[in-house]
Amino acid sequence: MASSEITLEAVPSVSDIKAAEWDACANPAGDPNSLENLDTLASRDGSCAISKPTYNPFVSHAFFAAAEASGSACARTGWGPRHLLARLDGEIVGVVPCYLKNHSQGEYVFDRGWADAYERAGGRYYPKLQVSVPFTPATGPRLLIRDGVDRELIGSALARGLMALCNATGASSVHVTFAREAEAKLLGAHGFLQRNDQQFHWHNEGYGTFDDFLNSLNSRHRKSIKRERREAVAAGITIHRLTGADITEEAWDAFFAFYMETGSRKWGRPYLTRKFFSLIGESMSRDVMLVMAKRNGRWIAGAINFVGSDTLFGRNWGAIEHHPFLHFEVCYYQAIDFAIERGLKIVEAGAQGEHKLARGYLPQTTYSAHFIADPDLRRAIADYLKRERAYVAEVGRELTEAGPFRKAADEA
Repeated sequence: MASSEITLEAVPSVSDIKAAEWDACANPAGDPNSLENLDTLASRDGSCAISKPTYNPFVSHAFFAAAEASGSACARTGWGPRHLLARLDGEIVGVVPCYLKNHSQGEYVFDRGWADAYERAGGRYYPKLQVSVPFTPATGPRLLIRDGVDRELIGSALARGLMALCNATGASSVHVTFAREAEAKLLGAHGFLQRNDQQFHWHNEGYGTFDDFLNSLNSRHRKSIKRERREAVAAGITIHRLTGADITEEAWDAFFAFYMETGSRKWGRPYLTRKFFSLIGESMSRDVMLVMAKRNGRWIAGAINFVGSDTLFGRNWGAIEHHPFLHFEVCYYQAIDFAIERGLKIVEAGAQGEHKLARGYLPQTTYSAHFIADPDLRRAIADYLKRERAYVAEVGRELTEAGPFRKAADEA
C-alpha cells in the first residue's frame, strides 16, 4: 500500500456518492441481521486502532439520504453537507459524514459556551465543521472505512483531511461527536482534543424474559417498575410494536403529530420534516421499530427506534395525551422487551436523563474529538476538557454505584 495513492475530496451531497460505495465503508460487516461483533484491531504501536463496525443504521447511506432529501439536513437549515471521501487508486475506501454549520443546534454535544467566549474575544466561531449523524445522539463509527484496506492508514488520512477541510472552508473547528473510543484516540494522535460525556444505556446480561431482568434488580426498583408498567396502560391503553410493512403512512402521520407536539415544547422547532419519515419508511423499514400507544381507537403516543445488529437505538418520542408512566413504558420498557426478544446486547436511550438509571439504564461514557484551529482558543478548551473529563468519570462511578441492581447483601 505504501506505493498506492490516497486522494481526498469533499462532496456537497450524499447523493453524489453511490449507496453501495458509501455502505461498503459505513457497514463493512455487511449483514444487518448478523450479530457478529468484530474485535478492535491492534495498531502497529500496540494501541487501539479503529474497530470494524457491526451494522449501524444511522451511518447507512439511506439515513443520510433521507435527512438531506427531506430538507431536514441541508444548507437552508444550517447543515451544509461537506462529506469527506478518501480514494485509494481511485476507489472510495473511506467516508466521513461532515457538515458545514452556522449554528450548534441538533448536535447534543454542547459547545455554545465555546462559541460565546470566542466571539466575545473577537473571534468568529461559525462556520464550523460537524462530523455526526444529524439530530442523532447515538454512538457509532464516524471514520467510515472499507474492509480490506489498512484502517489505521486510511483513518490517519481522513484525520488530516478534516484539518485541511477546516482550513479550506474557513471553519473555526472540526467536531467529531458520539464517535467510538478508538476513533477519538486516533484523532487525538493528530491533535484533536478529547471530550467525554455520558449517556444511559441498558445492557442485556443474557436475559430470557423481562422478568429475568426484573429479578436482577433490588426489591424497591423491581416493585416500582411493575407498578409503572401497570399504571401506564390503566386508562385502557394498548401498546403496539410496528416494524417493516406494518408501518403505514397513517402510522407515520400519527407519529409525526406526536413528534411535532412534543418537539415544539422541548426545542421550539423540531428538526425532522414529515417527508423524512416517509423516506426512511421506504428505504429502511426493516431497521425501524415504532412503539405506538392507542386509546379509544386512536393513536395517542409513540416512540421511534432503529435496530442495529447488536443495539436498539431509541430516538424520538411524542404524545398528544399524557398519562402517568406512559413515556417510560413506550420508550424504555418496551425497548428492553424488544431487545431481549431479539437477543440485542444494548439499548441506547438517547441523550441525558438520570431518571433512566432507576429503570436499569447505566451510565456509559461517550467520546468526541475536536480540532480547534486558533491556538489560544485551543489552549483554553484543552484546560476545560481536562477538568470536565475528571468530573464525568467521577459522576459515572457514583451513578453506577447508585444503580438499581441487586448487591450481594440485597434480598433475593
